[in-house]
Amino acid sequence: MPQISQIAATYASQIFWLLITFGLLYFVVGRGMVTKIVATVDARESRIAGDLAAAEAARLQADRTEEAWRVEMEAARTAAAADTNAAKVQATQSAELQVKAADAELAERLGHHDLAIANAKAEALANLETVAAEVAQQLVAKLSGVQVSVDQAAHAVREVRAHG
Repeated sequence: MPQISQIAATYASQIFWLLITFGLLYFVVGRGMVTKIVATVDARESRIAGDLAAAEAARLQADRTEEAWRVEMEAARTAAAADTNAAKVQATQSAELQVKAADAELAERLGHHDLAIANAKAEALANLETVAAEVAQQLVAKLSGVQVSVDQAAHAVREVRAHG
């Protein structure tokens, strides 16, 4: 078989050129391109690590800012509650003062009215005694025909009121 004897001569040169091509590819790609790829991957990894570190720092800063905001809001709530309580106390005191002033005014009016009523009652009683004395004087004059003085009739009315 002549093909088998040609294999060594034909394929030997092809194998030679194959090894030369793979060698060149190995040195060009392996030494030239792979180092650039490794450098790019390393740069990418370092940039990712830097970005992650910056993101973590930003998150920590955001957490501190949020905590400061919460503390500030709590202080504001406490201050607002204190202001509200102070306003309630002031409103209560103001209302109490108004009620006391109204009570004092009403007590004064009541005192004036009581005095006016007492004066009117005394005047009515005095008029009643006078009227009763005059009526008694006229009744005695009509019934018995005896004339009594106004003073005697008033004295009799006072005695009857004192015992009755």
